[in-house]
Amino acid sequence: MTDGLTDDILDAHSLRVVKTIADTGSITAAAHALGYSQPAVSQQLRRLERRAGLPIVERVGRGVRLTEAGWVLARHAAAVTTALDAAAGDLAELRGMRAGRVRIAAFPSASSTVVPKVIASLTARRPGIALSFVEKEPPEAIAAVREDRADIALVYSFPGDRSERGAPAATGLSVRTVGADDTVVVVPSGHPAAGDEPVDLSLLAGERWIAGCPQCRGHLLEACGRAGFAPDIAFETDNYVAVENLVAQGVGVAILPRMAVASLPLVAGIAVPRLPAAEARTLQVVTARGAHRVPAVGAALRAVDEVLADYPGPRSTGPGFEGAPE
Repeated sequence: MTDGLTDDILDAHSLRVVKTIADTGSITAAAHALGYSQPAVSQQLRRLERRAGLPIVERVGRGVRLTEAGWVLARHAAAVTTALDAAAGDLAELRGMRAGRVRIAAFPSASSTVVPKVIASLTARRPGIALSFVEKEPPEAIAAVREDRADIALVYSFPGDRSERGAPAATGLSVRTVGADDTVVVVPSGHPAAGDEPVDLSLLAGERWIAGCPQCRGHLLEACGRAGFAPDIAFETDNYVAVENLVAQGVGVAILPRMAVASLPLVAGIAVPRLPAAEARTLQVVTARGAHRVPAVGAALRAVDEVLADYPGPRSTGPGFEGAPE
């Protein structure tokens, strides 16, 4: 219950203006992004400041920045605009319009395995939906959802990941576990471990290792630590083909997610036996709370679920999850 002043102060258009200034960093850039003239945006800000009785922006040199009041409005804007998009989507459904917009962010190995199938499925079922995709590692994908630059983030987390990378950084958003992706050890085809599955990682304690992206490197350190040793990391690259070729040349060994190995034809001269199931990474979908009620986003989430049925694993809820889209 409010004191009756909120309706006089705030409106959806004002919130979009403030949020766009926060995203772009200037009134000029915000006006361009919104398709308005700079004077129109400035006039909207002055009107909002008169209603609120507080400054929303302040001059800094030749530019502007949001005041504390401005940042308060910007923080709330994403939730408000998501709710409005959900309402607009519901009305479009009632009118029989199969339209909408879905912006997807996903990690690199998903971009060549999961995402193309999701896009193909959604395009076939809902050709009116405008789709966009950007490749981002989990921390950046989650930030894109939080800042309303993406509607869906497909992310992963490794067992023992104690950092703020990945899904733990999604506090306040909706997080749903949608499957699991096995981790494999990449060894030369003649290596003693090549025929073992699952592989006892402690048997590779004396090897030189190839590390990948920061989150993958963290998992390598955690997994080897659980096996009782610290890996001798001699090489670092997040290029999966480079990793496989280095292993094929006998200069080191590595661990990779199964999805990464499946994204390209296997390089000759290597083997990829599976590590124990406990080392599998968890696959998760992150959205703004309530985003699944936006019809286009809900349809995309269902497509993700169907594609990830090929990656079976626990399917549970995470922080802020409000229920699967129907």
